Amino acid sequence: MEEIIEEGKFRYIEIGEGKPIIILHGLMGGLSNFQGVTSYFPNKGYKVLVPELPIYDMPMIKTTVKNFAKFLERFIEHKGLEDVILLGNSLGGHIGLLHTKMFPKMVKALVITGSSGLYESAMGDGYPKRGDYEFIKKKAQDVFYDPAVATKEIVDEVFATVNDRMKLIKTLAIAKSAIRHNMAKDLPKMSTPTCIIWGENDNVTPPKVAKEFHELLPDSELFWIEKCGHAPMMEHPETFNSILDAWLIKRNF
Repeated sequence: MEEIIEEGKFRYIEIGEGKPIIILHGLMGGLSNFQGVTSYFPNKGYKVLVPELPIYDMPMIKTTVKNFAKFLERFIEHKGLEDVILLGNSLGGHIGLLHTKMFPKMVKALVITGSSGLYESAMGDGYPKRGDYEFIKKKAQDVFYDPAVATKEIVDEVFATVNDRMKLIKTLAIAKSAIRHNMAKDLPKMSTPTCIIWGENDNVTPPKVAKEFHELLPDSELFWIEKCGHAPMMEHPETFNSILDAWLIKRNF
């Protein structure tokens, strides 16, 4: 793992020089989920930044998708970036979408994969009050097409989160906030070029969600990865990178 830089309220990874790609992780996703992306794009003339989102650090009342989007804006200002490319998975995709709606001039392009924002059960569905380990393991494996991708490390992390009462309460608060921030009405007004990369076997945000994003976003392209679940950049990093790379070249980003 790259070294985490700490500056004031911000903790982040930064690799490479060039056009900025900011990666937004999901609710149960650590920074390491994007290693395939962070090791590829710096060699292609991009500066890749992965901020740690303050998912469990905000006061309860501020634990909302909107406040995470504002946090992202403060991070972009802190780094003095412009014309950013936002890449978000799951909740990270939702934060990227809402940020783009709120601050359209800052965002040159958007990449979403397994994103929430349209589909209600994307988050709130399966968190037990206190899960036993095997149940959590099954839930974690369901996120992927190939259950082996849910390593013990990933399962342990999810188990610890679900069994930490404060984290669980905040997780549920975010799930509610995500449902409240349904973006179906906003998307048709958002003209930012958007690359949608989706797993054909995503159980969390099913393929119909990707199609809906594609229909509603005026300047979007949709790409599928087969034998792939909710986190394409983890399950098929090479395919994910080649799709995204080709799209960025085609669009001259």
